[in-house]
Amino acid sequence: PTQTPPAQAPPGQLPPGYAGADTCVLCHEAASKSITHSKHGQTKDPRSPAAKLGCESCHGPGQAHVDDDAKGKIKKFKELKPGEVNDTCLTCHNRGTHAGWEASAHAARNLSCNTCHSVHAPQSDQSQLVKPTETQLCATCHRVQVVKTERAVAHMPVREGKMTCSSCHNPHGSISNVKNLKVGSSINETCTSCHAEMRRLTFCERKPERENCTTCHAPHGSSNDRMLNVRMPMLCQRCHVAASHPATVYDNTRITTNKSNRMFGRSCVNCHSNVHGSNHPSGQFFMR
Repeated sequence: PTQTPPAQAPPGQLPPGYAGADTCVLCHEAASKSITHSKHGQTKDPRSPAAKLGCESCHGPGQAHVDDDAKGKIKKFKELKPGEVNDTCLTCHNRGTHAGWEASAHAARNLSCNTCHSVHAPQSDQSQLVKPTETQLCATCHRVQVVKTERAVAHMPVREGKMTCSSCHNPHGSISNVKNLKVGSSINETCTSCHAEMRRLTFCERKPERENCTTCHAPHGSSNDRMLNVRMPMLCQRCHVAASHPATVYDNTRITTNKSNRMFGRSCVNCHSNVHGSNHPSGQFFMR
């Protein structure tokens, strides 16, 4: 359960046990100044901590901390367990894109909000991240996926700064989709939210279209053309092996031995160009 905010005192009067932000500033001036320009420090916004109980909105009542010579008896986030940190943040951040946090993969792995975000010392102007960019932040854990973005032989929007990880994923959890994906209820729905021309064509469809786009494509990047998992024609031969034609499986040795032209260019899609499906009455071979 999330933390219950303290009862509001009459205007101009603090609830019992609270010292007030003016008292906190006497010792923690630097911490107070660090949130002045962030959303947490906007006193005109009734939803911000500054408009409520200031520092004590997050750190809890501070009068006992002021009176304690050892300076304990206050909520210090670096010393809290991840669940305790999250409960504090979720008193406000519990709607919209944060609604699925408690069932998310990141929460299940015992991550806390301050694993990625910093209230007092953010390195990024966006979302108060602990790293200068979102990609750098995600790379601290998801190194394999971020490295793949550097493999793309041609256009890669993430590497070019046109997209970020959160363009497709919601790091705070997805309620209706897999892999923390933001859009729809399947991988294909996420992909076709941008690649609308690849929406499934139901008259003549291929089995991979019924599964998901990642059967053939590597969404985080690939060394192959069109971000394919395997280059052509080996990609097709993972399923269409020695069936109909070709009668033999083409492999890497064909490049140096027989100089087969099937190993170059577009290979199978020279003829079977509508590999994403067809609505044509004669499209069962994906030629029209």
